Amino acid sequence: MTAAPQSLRVALGQMCSADTHAANIATVTKLAAEAAAGGAELLALPEVAGLMNRNPETARMQVVAADADPFITACRDLAAKHGLWIHTGSTPVLGPDGRYLNHATLIDATGAILAEYDKIHLFDVNLEGQAPIGESKRFAPGNRAALAQTPWGPFGLSICYDLRFPYLYRAYAQAGAVIMFIPSAFTVPTGQAHWEVLLRARAIETGAFVLAAAQAGHHADGRETYGHAMAVGPWGEVLADLGDTAPAIGLIDLDLAAVGKARAQIPAWGVSPPAWLAPDKIG
Repeated sequence: MTAAPQSLRVALGQMCSADTHAANIATVTKLAAEAAAGGAELLALPEVAGLMNRNPETARMQVVAADADPFITACRDLAAKHGLWIHTGSTPVLGPDGRYLNHATLIDATGAILAEYDKIHLFDVNLEGQAPIGESKRFAPGNRAALAQTPWGPFGLSICYDLRFPYLYRAYAQAGAVIMFIPSAFTVPTGQAHWEVLLRARAIETGAFVLAAAQAGHHADGRETYGHAMAVGPWGEVLADLGDTAPAIGLIDLDLAAVGKARAQIPAWGVSPPAWLAPDKIG
């Protein structure tokens, strides 16, 4: 049995996605070329990399099922062209009930789809000073986690608001995940308050690498996002922070042996809650 490679060069992406597929495909085409030129083996993109459009009419004209989505198709072509693994971050696709799915795809270096994930936890919040945000008005939640088996070990897939639900990452860690993808489009207020501390917490709790590609800047559909795409190591150390520039990539060399070292020192990630701590036992 061949041992898994112990190093991985990652290109961490930051975008200011537009409200059309074509504009975002053009951006990712440049990022993929830059990643390949820098020797990256994997390009990680942010949430809604393929389309950021909250206009009901123009969005509905563009959103299609995943197997027909032009952004996913373009990423598959770029992966094959450059021999580069691509995590698409996410893009909206049409779900079976007519609502959208916030859909992530992991593509291998031949252009084949290795894993797919639909965002489970939808961003329904009431931020002080802002109108309520209800992602569930247009999107249906996913109903399954996705652990991708890769040459470097298992990768756990998630998207943005999932970050606030640590049980998902504990489950991935217990299944052996060495990298957690958390592509995001954080708002500015929540980004300033919570982004870094939550990313570092998920890495520390699981003893895994966290790759959190991000959206940054003022978008065509009126939204503003926080940026600061980050890579975090399994000891909680920030390996990269891309600030608020977009589009941009950062190249990071991951020493995957660090996962085993962190987990051996503090094996809290593998401990299951005792039966007496079940919700119906508290009170």
